[in-house]
Amino acid sequence: MTTAVVGILYVLIGGVVLGLVRHDLTSAIDRRLTDTVAALQSQGDVASVIAGGALEPDTDRDGHRFEAPILVWVAAANGTVAASDATAELPLADRRVTSPVDATISGTALRIAGGPVGGGWVAVGQTTSEVTNALATVVLAEALIGPVLLIAVFLGAWAVGRRVAAPIERAHAQQLDFTADASHELRTPLTVIEAEATLAIRSARVGSAQRQALERIRHESQQMGRLVDDLLWLARLDAAPAAPDVVPIDVGTLATTTAERFRAVCEQRGLTLAWRVTGSPSPVINAPGEWLARLVSVLVDNAVKYSPPGGEVRVGVSVRAGRVHLAVEDTGPGIPAEDRQRVFDRFHRATDDSSGAGLGLAIASAIVRGTGGRWEIGEAPGGGARMAVSWARSGGRTFTGRSVEQIAGLEADREGG
Repeated sequence: MTTAVVGILYVLIGGVVLGLVRHDLTSAIDRRLTDTVAALQSQGDVASVIAGGALEPDTDRDGHRFEAPILVWVAAANGTVAASDATAELPLADRRVTSPVDATISGTALRIAGGPVGGGWVAVGQTTSEVTNALATVVLAEALIGPVLLIAVFLGAWAVGRRVAAPIERAHAQQLDFTADASHELRTPLTVIEAEATLAIRSARVGSAQRQALERIRHESQQMGRLVDDLLWLARLDAAPAAPDVVPIDVGTLATTTAERFRAVCEQRGLTLAWRVTGSPSPVINAPGEWLARLVSVLVDNAVKYSPPGGEVRVGVSVRAGRVHLAVEDTGPGIPAEDRQRVFDRFHRATDDSSGAGLGLAIASAIVRGTGGRWEIGEAPGGGARMAVSWARSGGRTFTGRSVEQIAGLEADREGG
């Protein structure tokens, strides 16, 4: 950005310099022409001007036409015109010229000035080649200096930027490392707390009040475990945005496996879960299996979470116009149009439901960006939310190994936990 600004300023300043050089050199020529006209006028009449040798041609025979110092034309009262160069015919429009003007004679650019002398008229001219040559020299100098200046500015800005950004990058890296390390260290004690609470609940010696307290402890430890897992995902995505182990993935197979894993959760909550894969050819894209499984799991989990009892969750995969479309619809409250950009903000929740930390869609958004997908957020036919993503279809072989189904199952079990 700095280099671009300097480049624009350099071009503007270069234009101003060219204008000033042209103005100064042209003004010098005009002053010389005006002084010469005044000197010729002081001789009184046309005959005196001619007798004074003003029309004597250049005798150095150096091959330069209309060269400086001065080219002179004298027009007598009867209209005849004599010139110091017989090949230089003064245009009719310039035979009564006064103030200096530009003119072209036989393809040569000149400045011409004139004035009355007795009953006739005198005009003088000078080529502007020295102006053209000077401007060409200035342009060449600017063309040589400009790139060197821009390179120097770029390198300087880059060095300053690196020095300024280095502490910020270190702080950001330290923050990511802290988040990842803290999340990783929290997983073990949370797992122990959950296991101990589960064992205590199963004990026959635990009273009802204690059992309820232990149930709450186990539930909260599970919630905290999900939050820790989400923080680990975000730390990994922030630290290493490049997608690992990209393979051809059948989105239809992945969505079907994920939906089947969520079926038990939906039955517990009184929801109807339906899924459908349509279109031809197969809905295959290139993406990391773990990332894509997490994305589908987040979308289905959100739909289940926000659908009321008796509602419906629909998962659809289709192929249209060379793109694979994944859509998850629910019958929940939906997402207002003014809030659809904010749903991807971290710790943002579309409703007052406190069952989640608001990190799921932030993770989903990072995965969609990392896999080259496009979001389509709208309203479902039943009035709920419709969260859809599309990717360019891959022509690669479908990857249907155990890892995809295993990862999808683990994600669904985690969300349904």
